[in-house]
Amino acid sequence: MRRSIKRSNKQLYRMIQVMVMIGTLVVANVLFTMVTKTHFWSGESALNSKISSSIVDTVVEAQRGTIYDRNRNVIAQEVKAWTIVAYLDSSIEDEEGNPDYVKNAASTAKKLCKVLKDADEENIEKIIKNAQNKELSQTELGAGTKRLDEDTMKAVQELDLPGIGFIETSNRNYPTTPFSSNLIGFATYDEDEQKIVGKMGLEQTMNDILSGKDGRVQYQQAVDGSILPGTTKVYEKAEDGDDVVLTIDYDLQVAVEKSMEETIENNKATSAWAVVMEVETGKILAWASYPTFDQNKHEEIPSYNDYVSMVAYEPGSVMKTFTYAAAVDTGTFPENTMYRAGTFTYTFDTSTGRIMRVSNGTDTGYPAISDAMGNDFGTLTFEDGLAFSSNVGICELLANHMNYGSLEDYLDSFGFFQETGIPYVTEATGTKNIDIPTDYLSTGFGQASSITVLQLMQAYSAIFNEGTMVQPYVVDSIEDSETGETIESYTTKEVGTPISSETANKMTEMLKHVLDEGKSGERFAIEGVSMAAKTGTGEIYNPETGKYDEVNYTSSIMAAAPAEDAKIMVYWGMIGPNYVNYSAEQFQDIMKAALVAYGISGSNESSSSSSAEDEESQTWETYTMPNLVNHSVDYANSKTSGWKATTVMIGNGSTIIEQYPTFGSVVSSGDRVFLLTDGAQITMPDMTGWTRKDITAFWDLTGIQIQTDGYGTVVAQSIEPNTPIDSTMEISVTME
Repeated sequence: MRRSIKRSNKQLYRMIQVMVMIGTLVVANVLFTMVTKTHFWSGESALNSKISSSIVDTVVEAQRGTIYDRNRNVIAQEVKAWTIVAYLDSSIEDEEGNPDYVKNAASTAKKLCKVLKDADEENIEKIIKNAQNKELSQTELGAGTKRLDEDTMKAVQELDLPGIGFIETSNRNYPTTPFSSNLIGFATYDEDEQKIVGKMGLEQTMNDILSGKDGRVQYQQAVDGSILPGTTKVYEKAEDGDDVVLTIDYDLQVAVEKSMEETIENNKATSAWAVVMEVETGKILAWASYPTFDQNKHEEIPSYNDYVSMVAYEPGSVMKTFTYAAAVDTGTFPENTMYRAGTFTYTFDTSTGRIMRVSNGTDTGYPAISDAMGNDFGTLTFEDGLAFSSNVGICELLANHMNYGSLEDYLDSFGFFQETGIPYVTEATGTKNIDIPTDYLSTGFGQASSITVLQLMQAYSAIFNEGTMVQPYVVDSIEDSETGETIESYTTKEVGTPISSETANKMTEMLKHVLDEGKSGERFAIEGVSMAAKTGTGEIYNPETGKYDEVNYTSSIMAAAPAEDAKIMVYWGMIGPNYVNYSAEQFQDIMKAALVAYGISGSNESSSSSSAEDEESQTWETYTMPNLVNHSVDYANSKTSGWKATTVMIGNGSTIIEQYPTFGSVVSSGDRVFLLTDGAQITMPDMTGWTRKDITAFWDLTGIQIQTDGYGTVVAQSIEPNTPIDSTMEISVTME
């Protein structure tokens, strides 16, 4: 033990000796220079204009931590950057002895701006001239000349301008952008703080974690910006920021971004959102809020509010699930009982505190409530009322079956009108508005009261997770950027059991029928995928006018798959004028990609006796559609070879002239790819199993009209396969 202590003391003594020697040499260098006017290390005169220097005391920037997805793909990182410096001292020469300083400010500014698109020529010229007038030895050149990427830096170098050099620095870079831009946010250099600072999203809320701690260093600098050897002294070492690992899945998020872009474009929507979450864990695999922005430029940001967490809205009929769940859980649900849909006229008895339905046409002073878009579903069971999304069914439950206070109690238990507490994410809370009868009834079907998308995700986890509600989370862990050691990790957090497992299973079973033929969610069904879902169309209140918008509505769907043992939840929605005939394709693409990301097919699980080959064949895969137009048929076949999708070649030509889906679209297992060739003869394909989407694609490409009878998939066709057809013929198919 004594030997060990002696050895440690000796080592400590040696370290102290070394530190003292280094400090002595630095001080000696400075004193030597001051007294002799000669630099100790270089041996050159300090009076030499090339060597004349100043002592610089500056900050050493800590490197900002990296943000990763769950598979360690980089989402945000610090990269090298370069800031332009103009050297103005006429004594500076290059290696060959030629003058190497800026003479002509106007000419230099003009040439620089041919490369620097974001710089202002007049401003650069002004900065250089002001520096020359002040007899400065060097100057930076302002906006558009700082923190340039490598390609831009090299382009400036190629100009070979005298006196133009660079200071190496750093910048924040987002390799794939937009990438959940409102959630991730962005960080950029802050002139006041003289460092990269998070300005939005996780970059801002986790700024202290990511930014690290700057160090300080002192050195002597020559007029050309070079550091004199032996003059550097480190006062405080920089500590780099920690890394952050998210639950986001990179490939899935990219697919969601594309679907969101299509949602906005195809529907003239003003905004849209999509969230994918693991039902049992609360891990968020994808998060998108649109319109979005380029995180590398962040010049135009449509909104600093994230529609997933920061915007409270009236969601419409997706809320009906919770009214039904409250009725089932309290034992007041009228199973297999009929009611009259259409219009609900009512009054309120102040003495009993009860809402009572009265004959339509009665003037009660309260506005009558009708089913959406004037639908009259006639007489329905309450189970069908949910599948048809009947507002009147909700009113009947609240007025004639449930206790008046039950709805509020259950909405509170499901976590509405309060923050979910998701780490590092800014949240709104929404507003509970149930004090008067009309608002109480309206809240039951998703109007009057407002919530957030994040609250909805948390609440639906209880529906699909046998009554157990889990908190959503998006930060998986925080790691030391140098050692990789986990500093803090986040896991599943159960936040309540608002309903019993029996209620949850009953609700899931009812929600499966929302996707049945003729029901409100029929368009969203995916062949081969078992889902439970609820659609929603909501009105948008305008506080400035005091009225609901008559043009734009909220359209959305919440779905989980596989329905029998839900693993994945997808909530997709938009706000815009196309709330009736919009396509479900964007939602379907997201759900398919989500199933792939989770590693399941989404259909009913195969039995234990299934072979490995059977399980493999049922696994969903996705592909990116290549550009096949103007390529040969052989080339097209080679590009789609091995896909678990069916290629339908139209015409007897040798070159592809049109295709569906279009270039860049997502193709999933079971989809059909249609390729129109330049051949004159088109024959009738075997349409067995085709969907309306497939028929429409064939019709659009060929101009040959196909009449349909029924719903579902094609089971019969009026013309036999391989028969020559053209646009003059009457062709029909039967669907079941």
